[in-house]
Amino acid sequence: MKTMMRRAGLALLPLLAAIPAWADDTAAAAGAAAAAAAPAAAAAADAAKLDSGDTAWMLTSTALVLMMTIPGLALFYAGMVRKKNILATLMQSFMITCLVTITWAVLGYSLAFTNGNEYIGDLSRFMLDGIAQNFDKPFVLGAGTDSATTETIPESVFMMFQMTFAIITPALICGAFADRMKFSAMCIFMVLWSILVYSPVAHWVWSATGFLGAGVFGLPGAADFAGGTVVHINAGVAGLVCCLVLGKRLGYETENMAPYNLAYAVIGASMLWVGWFGFNAGSAVAANGLAGMAMTVTQIATAAAALGWTFAEWATKGKPSVLGCISGAVAGLVAITPASGFVTPGSAIIIGVAAGVICFWSATSLKHMLGYDDSLDTFGVHGIGGIIGALLTGVFAYGPFSATKDAPDGLHIGGLAQFEAQVVAVCVTLVWSGVMSFIILKIIDAVIGIRVSAEEEREGLDVSLHGERMG
Repeated sequence: MKTMMRRAGLALLPLLAAIPAWADDTAAAAGAAAAAAAPAAAAAADAAKLDSGDTAWMLTSTALVLMMTIPGLALFYAGMVRKKNILATLMQSFMITCLVTITWAVLGYSLAFTNGNEYIGDLSRFMLDGIAQNFDKPFVLGAGTDSATTETIPESVFMMFQMTFAIITPALICGAFADRMKFSAMCIFMVLWSILVYSPVAHWVWSATGFLGAGVFGLPGAADFAGGTVVHINAGVAGLVCCLVLGKRLGYETENMAPYNLAYAVIGASMLWVGWFGFNAGSAVAANGLAGMAMTVTQIATAAAALGWTFAEWATKGKPSVLGCISGAVAGLVAITPASGFVTPGSAIIIGVAAGVICFWSATSLKHMLGYDDSLDTFGVHGIGGIIGALLTGVFAYGPFSATKDAPDGLHIGGLAQFEAQVVAVCVTLVWSGVMSFIILKIIDAVIGIRVSAEEEREGLDVSLHGERMG
């Protein structure tokens, strides 16, 4: 593990050194890159055709993933807070959807998915410039690179699909600081975090030029089919930093903080489960056999995790709770996310059970052992679940699912090398998200403050921040 940590640190050093130069050169480089890539993109797109089935599936998947945030995650989180904070919690997910939509269209998508360099994209898609020119043609992801991929859907659909991922990731963080963060500070934090944390990590893992996707230290590229590192570990560690910087809720462990309406949470968790088929199966970017397998293992792992958490709680606490069962299901959804396009159904059962049992322990025991107040267990479920899924992907990855003409045995094959690649990706994500989240929070706190007053917290955020209350 020490060796892996050193490798992760070394992998981050070039990025930190490159930031000042990138800030000076990115505009010129973006223009040059766009000009150079245009002929290759046009030629590849001309050779392919839009597939109406793939496009229809990706449009559906995009709507499903957006539904995961509004109203899925909004209801899931709102159902677990006290009555005085329900509206404020719903508002967080809704506002983040609006903020990140504009942030992604203006800058985030360009930084994440254009070629740029191995650490960050360029500005060739700033304000989605050029995306309308070939609105009815397939596009080439990574045009002009050795890892270029010709998709059979329009770039507008791909951009929208990835936007929904960019929306739900910061929305997940809200569960860690529920009941105590200023709305103004939350808005600023989410915009900055989306640009400075989410987009770079998405570029490292999913773009054609990202260093984690390509592999470092002679290891294979990191295998992350739908967002174990990019979404869940990224959000989980950011949530942990948020709850540590903000401090504990008033009355934590001394007052009754039981959920006001678990029915909301059950409805929200159910919508998350259904929407997750768009999340995972949609990440195949086609209506094909890989999408079908991703959907299959998602269903199986989720059920296994819900059962694992439920039986673990039943054995240790004496009663299986509704909250525990739905939390276990979400833990399974999280853990299977990076593995969904790489593992078989049997492996999905193992991943699900492991996620359910370990996340139960992290949410009910680890949190109290270490003394942090992760209000709705963002780190305990998404952070820990994401790590479990990412690492077990390195163990169980089935080669034929990632086979290409140049790599007929598969790009990702379970074994020591792939496991080491997964460890490096996990560590790099933990360090970058943790450090950058801390810096962003401290800057905002110094300028406007990040926590509501004690009086506002006692009154409830619905009234103190929004002037409204539940009937």
